[in-house]
Amino acid sequence: MREVDQLDAEGGEILRAEVREILGAPADRAVFEPLVHNLKNGVTGGVWRVTVGERSVVLKVLTRGKDTGGAWDASDDPRHWNFWRREAHVYESGLARSWQPWGITAPRLLASVDRPDGDVALWLEDVRGESGRTWSVARHAEHARRLGAAHGAALTHGADGTRGAAPGRDRPWLSRRFLRDYICAQTVGQELLDDDTAWRHPLVRDHFPAGVREAMVRLRQDREWFLGIMETLPRVFSHLDQWPANVVSHGPDSALIDWAFAGDGALGEDLGNYIPDTVWDLFLPAVRLPELAAAAYEAHVHGLRESGWRGDERLVRLGMCASAVKYDWLAPLMLARADEARQPDYGGQGEVAAERRYRERGLAFAFLAGWAAEARELAPLLGFPPAPTGR
Repeated sequence: MREVDQLDAEGGEILRAEVREILGAPADRAVFEPLVHNLKNGVTGGVWRVTVGERSVVLKVLTRGKDTGGAWDASDDPRHWNFWRREAHVYESGLARSWQPWGITAPRLLASVDRPDGDVALWLEDVRGESGRTWSVARHAEHARRLGAAHGAALTHGADGTRGAAPGRDRPWLSRRFLRDYICAQTVGQELLDDDTAWRHPLVRDHFPAGVREAMVRLRQDREWFLGIMETLPRVFSHLDQWPANVVSHGPDSALIDWAFAGDGALGEDLGNYIPDTVWDLFLPAVRLPELAAAAYEAHVHGLRESGWRGDERLVRLGMCASAVKYDWLAPLMLARADEARQPDYGGQGEVAAERRYRERGLAFAFLAGWAAEARELAPLLGFPPAPTGR
């Protein structure tokens, strides 16, 4: 695909100038390969690998003019979970590479271009390596250790080596209350959570383990309690979209991409996102979730200790387990989509067998139910209010 062929004359000339500046070659020699990304997100105008000869870079266009008609609309509010220009700010400020001393790097920003149409073109290093989609449990655990070391150093020493807050948490364009705002924006199928017919659908009935319905209903009932816990835990600068598709092995380092949600997070929140996200899109079999969770948690705590953090380990455990609330919206969405003939994969370029998707996600919901139960038991031991009594 040649992206220049799909733009109008003015836009095409802007892109040609960018290609000449970044790649030092005429635009007609550039090949544009679309890369998989979340097509629903109104912030993303497109992502391409741009190749000229043996050199390649990545072009990501950020926009606020793409109408999604739903939860994924772009926002002009710098604190909103889907603020349209946040990722540009994170790269421009250097925050995307602030974890590099602990083995988590990010693509180098080659150029950030404010286009006349209001979009922003991010020209980034094309990081080649093994995608987290195919990593072993041991490699996932190593990433968790590095993440723990980065968070621990920030909590202990601050951005400049002195004691203080985590690096970057004071930037006005970083997200705040991400978890609350993100999950409350996802509303598809909410009315089905108490619908007997929806739970009797063959895909749900045959592939969701016993007890999942009760656990997901209670998670919804306790949503405010879980959010309160997450918002009271120690704070740290967080990526907030940690999942295998956003990480690539880069020599000895992990390279982390897609910083669009970055901001203020709870201790343990990034880890609590990363572990179940290995299963939702079938990167790892759900039966291995206990193995992954044990290895990643142990490694994460080791990283925290390694960098000097001496806090109560149970706070990390609580943050990880209480992060189960992030997927409060996913069970209703699965109920709503059970009748869809086509089950698209991430990015919409292929299809997933419905039986496999529902079986794997059903097992993951059962696993998260265990996390939620553990959080309810652990919170009062650490001085947090007890969870509401189950109804």
